[in-house]
Amino acid sequence: MKSIYLKNFAATALIVLVAFLLVVSSFTVISRSYVVADYRRSMANTAAEVSRIVTALSTDDDPDEWNIGLILTTVAGSTGNRILLADTSGTVTACSDNGPVCKHIGMKTDPDMVAALLENGTYDEQGSLDVESYEESYISARTVRSSDGTKILGFIFVTGEKAGMLGAYPSFVIPSVLVGVIIFVLAMLFALAYSKHMAKPLDEMAAASRRFARGDFSVRVNKAEDVDDEMGVLIESFNTMADSLEKAEERRSEFISNVAHELRTPMTTIAGFADGILDGTIPKESEEKYLTSIRDETRRLSRLVRSMLDVSQLTARIKDRSRYETFDLGETVALTLINFESRATAKDLDVDPQLPDSPVMVKADKDAIVQVIYNLIDNAVKFAENGSCITIRVYRDDEKAYFSVKDKGETIPEDDLPYIFDRFHKSDRSRSLDKTGVGLGLYLVKEIVNSHDEDIAVTSKDGITEFVFTLTLA
Repeated sequence: MKSIYLKNFAATALIVLVAFLLVVSSFTVISRSYVVADYRRSMANTAAEVSRIVTALSTDDDPDEWNIGLILTTVAGSTGNRILLADTSGTVTACSDNGPVCKHIGMKTDPDMVAALLENGTYDEQGSLDVESYEESYISARTVRSSDGTKILGFIFVTGEKAGMLGAYPSFVIPSVLVGVIIFVLAMLFALAYSKHMAKPLDEMAAASRRFARGDFSVRVNKAEDVDDEMGVLIESFNTMADSLEKAEERRSEFISNVAHELRTPMTTIAGFADGILDGTIPKESEEKYLTSIRDETRRLSRLVRSMLDVSQLTARIKDRSRYETFDLGETVALTLINFESRATAKDLDVDPQLPDSPVMVKADKDAIVQVIYNLIDNAVKFAENGSCITIRVYRDDEKAYFSVKDKGETIPEDDLPYIFDRFHKSDRSRSLDKTGVGLGLYLVKEIVNSHDEDIAVTSKDGITEFVFTLTLA
C-alpha cells in the first residue's frame, strides 16, 4: 500500500520538475537569444565605427590599406571579431588577421551581399563572405563613403563565427543550471518533509480507526492550537466523531447493564419463589401469596420487554416524515386527558387544563405526539401529591406552539435533572413512590420531540416540577 504522503510528494515532485524544466528551457533559449542579439549589436557598432575611421584615413578618396590594416588588427583584437575591407567590386583589400600574408586578401565576397550594400548601405545577416567555401557566421557590413558622402570607397565587413559568439555562454549557463538543480533538490527534500508532516494527522486517524475497530474509543488525534485550515477542521470533526462513538459505547454498556439489572431482580424473585414452592420450603398456606408475587414480577418483566419493544419500534417510526399531519394540539391534549380521569379522581387531584379557545394547528406525527403528551401527564399524575393540582397549558409564541404540564410533589434532585431523559434513568422520587416504572417513558419523550427538531425542558424547584416542549405551527 502506497502512503498518501509519498503520493503527494510524487505529485509535487512531478509538478516542480515540469516547472523546473520549463524554466530552464525558457531561460536557455532566452539567454542564448539575448547573447547573440547583444553580440550582433556590438558587431554592427564596430562596423559603423570602423567605416568612419576608414573614411577619415582615406586620402583623395583612396583608402590606405596598410594603415587601415593595422587599425583593423587593433580593433579586431579588442572585439574578438574578424574585420575586412573590400573595394567597390567586393574584393578584399585589407584584413585584421595578423601576418604578412593573409588568405583573405584578394578574396571575392558574395555578389548578392555587395548588391545589398550598394542598395541599402548596411547588411546584417547570417551567412558567409566566401560563396565557394561556406563558413557559417554572422556578418555585419557597412559601406565606406568619401568624406563628402557622395562616393562609395568600399565596404567594411565584420564577421563572427557562431562558436566564438557563444564561447562564453556555457560558462554562464552551466553554473546557473547547477544552482537551479541544487534548488530543485532542496525543494524536493522540503516537499518530502512537508508531505510527511501533512500526512501525520491522517496516519494518526488511520491508527485511531484501527483502535476503534478493536473497541477502544479513548484515542484522539492531536491538533495544533493554531491550525484552522481544512486539516484542522477534519481533525476536529474526527475527534468529535470519536467523542460521539465513545459516548454511544458508554450508553450501550449502560443500557446492557441496566437491562441486565432490571431483568435480574424479577427473575431472581421468580426463580426463588418457584424453587421454594417446589421443594416445600414455602408452606402450602403461603403458596398463594408467593404465586401472586411471581405473577406481579412476571407482569413487570412483560412490561419491561414491551416497553423496550415500543421504544425500538417508535424510534424507527418517528423518523418517517411522511407520517406528519396537521392537527389541533389543544383538542389532542383534551382527548388525552380523558384517559386520566379515574386516576386523578383516585388521588383527589385537581386538573386545570388551560387550553386556548382558538385552534393551535401544528404539523407532526400525531400518534407520536399523543404518546409524548400521555407520558408527561402520566408522569405528573404518578408523582403529584394527593389533593394537589396539575396544570396543563397549551399556548403559542411566535412560530411555535408550547405544551406545559406542571405538578406539585417531591422536588427532583438538581443532580438528576441533566439525566432525567436518559434511558433507564429513574430519580430517587420515582424509586420511592413507584415500583413499576422501567425508566423509558421520559427517554421516549425526548426521542420523539428531538426527532421533530424541537426542544423539551424540565425544571423542578420547591416541589413544583414542570415539563415544556415545543412544536412548529402549521
